[in-house]
Amino acid sequence: MLHPALKDAIDREFAAVMAEPAELCRDALLVRLENDVAIELRIAGAEEYSIAWRWGEAELRIDTAPLHRQLATFPNHLHDGEGQLWPDPLTRLGSDPWDNVRAVIAALLEDPLLETHIGRD
Repeated sequence: MLHPALKDAIDREFAAVMAEPAELCRDALLVRLENDVAIELRIAGAEEYSIAWRWGEAELRIDTAPLHRQLATFPNHLHDGEGQLWPDPLTRLGSDPWDNVRAVIAALLEDPLLETHIGRD
């Protein structure tokens, strides 16, 4: 299982910007950032993952469910806070899970809605 190793890496690299240490759950890893972003990571491997987060009333998610062939980053894609689909601007299918998690957390610290990543600012 990748979650314990990811928890250690997240706690080490992002300790200064986390509201509390990451929490291991049965099949997920929960991360709360100081900017009120709450992240739920479900990482099965380099090609199967779901990274969901809440910020205020907005709920967003990047996942690899192979449902949206029209997107350039198929199968990974972003569900924005308004329910629209976008090509995934942050993760890369097949990349090391830590690289993808680190990219998402770093982006969420700056732009929780990813507006600058999907062309909205």
